[in-house]
Amino acid sequence: MSDILPAGTSAPDFSLPVTPDQKLSLSELRGKPVILAFYPADWSPVCGDQMGLYNEILPEFQKHGAELLGISVDGAWCHDAFAQARGYHFPLLADFEPKGKVARQYGVYREADGISERALFVIDKDGKIAWSYVSPIAVNPGADGILDALEKLSK
Repeated sequence: MSDILPAGTSAPDFSLPVTPDQKLSLSELRGKPVILAFYPADWSPVCGDQMGLYNEILPEFQKHGAELLGISVDGAWCHDAFAQARGYHFPLLADFEPKGKVARQYGVYREADGISERALFVIDKDGKIAWSYVSPIAVNPGADGILDALEKLSK
């Protein structure tokens, strides 16, 4: 099991490719809640189901003013093809080179497998981790934990 960063920790800032020629930094989203959804790989069945669920309930996340970011070690071109094929309406960030650098910062990189855990983080508007969770790699964690954390931040 990984050493996932716990609630109360400052979320490490990062800047990752969202397209082959454009990057997004976590700090750019300061002032609103952010959901980080680390997942092992584009095109895997469980990852497709998980990201598809989040795409479907994106309006629920947006009701809380939250931004959703998917992150895996796949490259920007792979993310682009995956997102277009599936019709995703949120960014997929490429933790590609150096491979897994951001996943390592968050304590969710699977060294032996070369991928990230299936891990979720809800970060508050001030950049602190409000909730974190690692799901078994073959299990879609759903969205209940994310929505519960967002509800608590809204109070």
